Amino acid sequence: MAGVTSINLVEHALLVSIQDDITDTEILELQDRLSTKISENRVDGVILDISALEIVDTFVGRVIAQLAGISRLLAADTYVVGMRPTVAVTLVELGMYLPEIRTALSLTHALAQLRRV
Repeated sequence: MAGVTSINLVEHALLVSIQDDITDTEILELQDRLSTKISENRVDGVILDISALEIVDTFVGRVIAQLAGISRLLAADTYVVGMRPTVAVTLVELGMYLPEIRTALSLTHALAQLRRV
């Protein structure tokens, strides 16, 4: 999978790195892998690292929402880390409202938030 570098277990969370060139096929594979790993590891959260994304469109916004939805249904909170200011502005301009997703400045901040839950 060229678009996803990895899914790694960090403490009680899964860290998912999403790359700029992710495709529809890779998203479907990622959804399957992620749901399996959440169930197998009984994690508290999923941390989506989008620091590699320089721009976003509705496809990427939909991907983030779908991954968060899967995580939520499997009782795991979702945090997005590494969001660039231009990405945040674009998501707002596209009308992408993602209420089930929390944001954190870094992996460290996301893990600290998960520890408090």
